[in-house]
Amino acid sequence: MTHAFNKLTAEEAAALINHNATVGFSAFTSTAAPKTISKAIAARASAEHAAGRPFQITVLTGASTGPSLDGALVAADAVRKRTPFQSDPVMRKGINDGKVQFVDMHLSRTAPAIRAGHFGKVNWAIVEACAIDPDGTIVLTTSAGITPTIVNQAERVLIELNTYHPAALRGCHDLFEPVYPPHRQPLLVNTPSDRIGSPVLRIPPAKIAGYVECSLPDEVGGFSEPDALTQRIGHNVAEFLVAEIHAGRIPREFLPIQSGVGDTANAVLGAMGQHPEIPVFDMYTEVVQDSAVQLMRAGKLRFASTVALTITPATAQEIYQNLDAYRDRFLIRPEEISNNPEIVRRLGVISMNTAIEADLFGNVNSTHFFGRTLMNGIGGSGDFTRSAWLSIFTCPSTQKGGKISTIVPAVSHVDHVEHDVQIIVTEQGVADLRGKSPSERAAEVIEKCAHPDYQELLRNYVTLGKGAHTPHTLDKIFAFHQAFQTEGDMRKARL
Repeated sequence: MTHAFNKLTAEEAAALINHNATVGFSAFTSTAAPKTISKAIAARASAEHAAGRPFQITVLTGASTGPSLDGALVAADAVRKRTPFQSDPVMRKGINDGKVQFVDMHLSRTAPAIRAGHFGKVNWAIVEACAIDPDGTIVLTTSAGITPTIVNQAERVLIELNTYHPAALRGCHDLFEPVYPPHRQPLLVNTPSDRIGSPVLRIPPAKIAGYVECSLPDEVGGFSEPDALTQRIGHNVAEFLVAEIHAGRIPREFLPIQSGVGDTANAVLGAMGQHPEIPVFDMYTEVVQDSAVQLMRAGKLRFASTVALTITPATAQEIYQNLDAYRDRFLIRPEEISNNPEIVRRLGVISMNTAIEADLFGNVNSTHFFGRTLMNGIGGSGDFTRSAWLSIFTCPSTQKGGKISTIVPAVSHVDHVEHDVQIIVTEQGVADLRGKSPSERAAEVIEKCAHPDYQELLRNYVTLGKGAHTPHTLDKIFAFHQAFQTEGDMRKARL
């Protein structure tokens, strides 16, 4: 449809953004991330710095973004503060070097925090869309993130009209913002396919400063094919879920799945898809990757409620060329809805996420190496773990050729507490922590999940703390981590 909004170049749009501005970008993973305006802002920042003038902004997004946004802005020293999640190596270095102030947040809490003013006034929203109507109605592309909130809160809006994504995506979204308590009503999502919101986002025309045209795919790279280790982890998860069905703890019609991002997550979904005793299932999750689309194609995945289609360009084109066949198979929602604990608890979601390390008692670190160096952030894993019917964390038992054990006496940073973590899975086996005391949990984790090279060391640690409710020994609690830092190998821990 035609419209009368100002058509701008990316440079003209970037010129509207001032130093110290707070800018919300549409993005969840690298999907729906503005690519031309963000790069133009980075170029403007470089020019301002070269002229001796300051230029930095606060960046709010749904989650991580692509190199044209996070990477370009940090390379230009254009980011003062960032929330709630990231995965770009340039951004990660900026955060760990102390150049970018990063606020790590549960994703379900991001939009409410912005509405509450925790990050100050939102000056600009920069949003990718595949269509603009004359009345300011836009059709989003491959993710929803926090887009409704940043558009509603921002003083002005810039649209990046990306014609790579078809306008026929209209109808694939379910956009909704809850009202403030005490007037908030229940969110009536009783199955993953239930709709509660609008398929489009309506913006007052006077708020739209202009649009920039482009035709660019999302910056989504492919994942590695499952190797023997990730296949073993996937097999262990699938066999455990089947055992839960047999025990009656998961109904035979199964429950919705939430799955994290990455090679291990793909291997787990692949193993579930191949297991003959796991029925056709739904997903109520944050991210749909190529592996989930493959399950749709194979008839194993019935429906996926998601925040983002984090799919490679080849898979995106397959969906776009067959959109009528896929349209009723997925729904794209804001993360405040997809990650909402009320809905997760009601649906009985089975959450499956990855850990950097887990300790003997079930605490999980999913964000920091050695308690100091940020990897990505907590993302939405906590939203699901806290409310899931069944919470599962996966990781290989060792890293760095066996020099690091991912099963440790105590994690160096706690993201998910022992009270929320039910199941830990490595290639060694499955530790079921439900109904167990700390000492029983420790024995289960050592025997089922720890690598044989580390089992005796871990048993020694428990023996040192024997006689307490939680058998910790404070002067040895980080012996594994200290051994790696001093000796380069956790197997040299003195216990």
